[in-house]
Amino acid sequence: MAAKQKILIVDDDENIAELISLYLVKECFETKIVYDGENALKEFKTFAPNIILLDLMLPGIDGYQVCREIRRESNVPIIMLSAKGEVFDKVLGLELGADDYIMKPFDAKELVARVKAVLRRFAPAIQEPKKDTANLEIAEYKDLIVNRTNYSVTYCGKSIEMPPKELELLYFLASQPNQVFTREQLLDHIWGYEYVGDTRTVDVHIKRIREKIHDTDTWSLFTVWGIGYKFEVKK
Repeated sequence: MAAKQKILIVDDDENIAELISLYLVKECFETKIVYDGENALKEFKTFAPNIILLDLMLPGIDGYQVCREIRRESNVPIIMLSAKGEVFDKVLGLELGADDYIMKPFDAKELVARVKAVLRRFAPAIQEPKKDTANLEIAEYKDLIVNRTNYSVTYCGKSIEMPPKELELLYFLASQPNQVFTREQLLDHIWGYEYVGDTRTVDVHIKRIREKIHDTDTWSLFTVWGIGYKFEVKK
């Protein structure tokens, strides 16, 4: 029997945390609840969750700082929970490394669906690399190799840590050089039609990618203003 996937629930509202746990346990997940940021960081290391549900407004260390600390050492999926619905708060959460952002109050069934969707998107990164070299998914250019088979990125001869969705976005563009994609197309291809989010998500991930790799004289991650993006290969 496969081991249950583990979910760390971080919320200082005991009633909300218990309700979330109840729904997730019914879906055969294993859950652990903590009520503050300090314990969240401790349990992250000992519980080793497959995904974290993280409230932003926590006593002591807030959710933003918890996310920042976790991202320094792990790409574990994080869904932020917050009553803050401003675009700034959503973008900040995504820039810090969150994989999704859900506003309170939320429907518990929607939350479960979001959890499953994020885990599905993350799953390829934890699978064993394929052995059949004929099926390798690699986009290779001077100073850049994006390998979607084993989820690795090599830039200027060095391995670059890149979360699954950033890598998938880069691979999708690099595997179809000089083709322009709208933000809506990229959102659909990388996050899927069921993803409830806006096109700012694409911009945030492009920004993160650009912080890790930089354009060269032979290729660039190019913004097509008013439309979207393309991986431009220079002749």
